[in-house]
Amino acid sequence: MTGEDTSFEQLAAVEAESPTLIEGLPGHGLVAAIAVDLITEQLELDHYGNVASEKFPPVVTFENGLVQDLVRVYAGSDPAVMTLESDLALPPAAFEPLSRCVLEELAADFGRAIFLAGAPAGSEEELGEVTGVATTPGLKEDLEAAGIAVPEEPGVVGGITGALVRECYQAEIPAALLIVRAHPRLPDPGAARSVIENALEPLVEFEIDTTPLEEQDEQIRQRMQQIAEQYQGMIEEGDTGQPPATGMFQ
Repeated sequence: MTGEDTSFEQLAAVEAESPTLIEGLPGHGLVAAIAVDLITEQLELDHYGNVASEKFPPVVTFENGLVQDLVRVYAGSDPAVMTLESDLALPPAAFEPLSRCVLEELAADFGRAIFLAGAPAGSEEELGEVTGVATTPGLKEDLEAAGIAVPEEPGVVGGITGALVRECYQAEIPAALLIVRAHPRLPDPGAARSVIENALEPLVEFEIDTTPLEEQDEQIRQRMQQIAEQYQGMIEEGDTGQPPATGMFQ
C-alpha cells in the first residue's frame, strides 16, 4: 500500500527475472497507448495487477463486454516484459500518487524502464522521428548502440511520463525516455509503429508485427479519437473534476 488513496493489487506472479517495464499511458498523439496496447496483445502478456487511486477519474471502462480497472499492469517472461497501461489520460492530481506507487510497489519487479512521450512534429518529415535520453550513462550507451539519436540540446517532458521518469532518476533506477514526433492534433498510429520498429525492438530485443497499425490506421485513429472525445465531454460536464494531462513536449 503506497498511501491511503493509491495502491497496487497484484493478481499473478511474475515469472520473468528483471523484466523491462514499458509505459503506455495516454499522451500526445496517443503514441504510447497505441504502441504498448499492440505489444501487450502480441506478446500475450498476463494481467499482473491493477493500480487503484482516489485521484483517478470517477469512471469505469470496459472491453469485450467486461468491466476492467482503469490502470493495469501486464507481464510475461518470454521476452521479459512488463507494461503499464491506462484507458484514459489521467488528471494532474494522479501524477504523484501513481509515480510513487510504481516506484514503491513495482520497482522491485522490473530491472529497467522505458517511457514513451509523443511530441508535436514541426513538419511532415519529422513524423515518426525518435530520440532518447536516459537516467544512467549505461542506458545512454544502450540507446546509442541501438541507433537511437541522443539529443544534445536541452528539453523538457511533462505530464505523467515526466513524473515517472523523474521518480526513476531520483531512485537511481535505469530508465530511458523515448521522444517520438507525432501528428500535432490527431492520434498517430504511424508514430507508434516507428517507435516500436526503430527503438523498442532493438532495445528490448523482441519482434512485434506492426502491420495492424498500418492496415488499421484509420480505424485505430477513429477509436482513439472517440475515447478522447467521450472523456472531453465528461470534463465539460464537470464529471471528472480535472482535465486530462496529455501535454508532453521537448
